[in-house]
Amino acid sequence: MQGIVKRYYEGEPNELEILHGIDLKVFQGEFVSIVGESGSGKSTLMNMIGALDRPTEGQYFLGGRDISKLQDEELSDIRNQEIGFVFQNFCLIPRMSAVRNVEIPLMYANMPPKQRRERAMELLALVGMEERADHKPNELSGGQNQRVAIARAMANDPHILLADEPTGALDSKTGHLVMDIFHRLHEEQDKTIVLITHSQELAHETERMITISDGRIIADKELGGEME
Repeated sequence: MQGIVKRYYEGEPNELEILHGIDLKVFQGEFVSIVGESGSGKSTLMNMIGALDRPTEGQYFLGGRDISKLQDEELSDIRNQEIGFVFQNFCLIPRMSAVRNVEIPLMYANMPPKQRRERAMELLALVGMEERADHKPNELSGGQNQRVAIARAMANDPHILLADEPTGALDSKTGHLVMDIFHRLHEEQDKTIVLITHSQELAHETERMITISDGRIIADKELGGEME
């Protein structure tokens, strides 16, 4: 990212600038946390990284392509194929079983039904949820739902996992189990992981902590990685 600025209500009396020229490099295979208090701009930055929103100014290159110049359809393809999203509130479809939830991105990718089911079950096994494949979200605990959400995020083997407060709705013990899955994906599958959080404790489990305040990066620190 180079000189990323984000303004809302541009040209109007209530114009509001949230990001004030963000420069950020994340390399393939890194496990990075972006830390900031509520209102710091970290959620807006997450939306930029995830191609969920466009910057007002600046350039964002993902895998050599300038994402800031792509059309909506191309951005949609990137969100489906190249970025896996994990949110605090899981964002699972209530009426669908765990395995059907994991299949959704594969369906959009036009994978045949048999392969789709096999891939979804393989991913549920990866997060220890294969025995709960037929359970719906209301039949699962928060930690189990988040594991299903991680399996879904991995469906199309994305380059980046973007996790927004992934343990925010969980107790600390369950949160550590979820973080263990991220560590495993990072170490065993060399996934690039960007973790958005307000928690210094969680951030210190990553390799590198980027601190954002008032729409600016104020610190970028190398860390040791996973803590006991």
